[in-house]
Amino acid sequence: MVEVPAIRVVELRKSFGTLDVLRGVSFDVHRGNVVSMIGASGSGKSTLLRCINRLETPSAGEVYIDGEPMGARVGANGQSSARPLVEINRMRRDLGMVFQQFNLWPHMTVLGNVIEAPIRVRGMSRKDARALGEECLAQVHLSEKSSEYPARLSGGQQQRVAIARALAMRPKAMLFDEPTSSLDPELTDEVLSVMRELAGRGMTMIVVTHEMGFARDASDRVMFLHNGQIEEEGPPEQIFGAPRSERCRQFLSKYRQ
Repeated sequence: MVEVPAIRVVELRKSFGTLDVLRGVSFDVHRGNVVSMIGASGSGKSTLLRCINRLETPSAGEVYIDGEPMGARVGANGQSSARPLVEINRMRRDLGMVFQQFNLWPHMTVLGNVIEAPIRVRGMSRKDARALGEECLAQVHLSEKSSEYPARLSGGQQQRVAIARALAMRPKAMLFDEPTSSLDPELTDEVLSVMRELAGRGMTMIVVTHEMGFARDASDRVMFLHNGQIEEEGPPEQIFGAPRSERCRQFLSKYRQ
């Protein structure tokens, strides 16, 4: 039996007016795999990630979660129709999203931030949500900060709370959009360490990153995006050891000492 990919992207296109940001992107992500997307700013990486969980509506193409299309549904008569927003939101719950900015609620404690969505969106009891929240905070090594407020945390700690918040929704996959771009090197390392632990536990992940060490060491596959297309993709040892694309070689040369 052929395994259905956890995430399948088919001929995804996105335009903003006359600007074509994504120009026919297709790839699969299998369960438990980590896929890193690298490339210069403006290559379409973040837009692609936002299209995957429908924060941006693709101009064309489709995204499938466990074989189910996000943008359309097929009725009993075999006819395809646009999927209503309530159903898109249901599917979006299965994709945890971690942004560049932490987007924590400043008036809530760390634990309050983590349990809000399970209570409001999943309908979980407060008691069960607290137990889940504490478990997720333990996964990101912040159990001792559960009663603190975000303003009292470092940037790295706030980003780890954001990861715990996404984990609390029990997602099928995690999407990371440059999660360390606003952090200094020491704080970057603590966030990347947590992400490596998640990868080691088998979490399905798509990571947009400029951290080449993470992409090389923690990924099952690396995709190099250029001008809204996948210029090259393959296992890390190929992409970093013997890239075929001249553009990819030029890009990676900037990160080599």
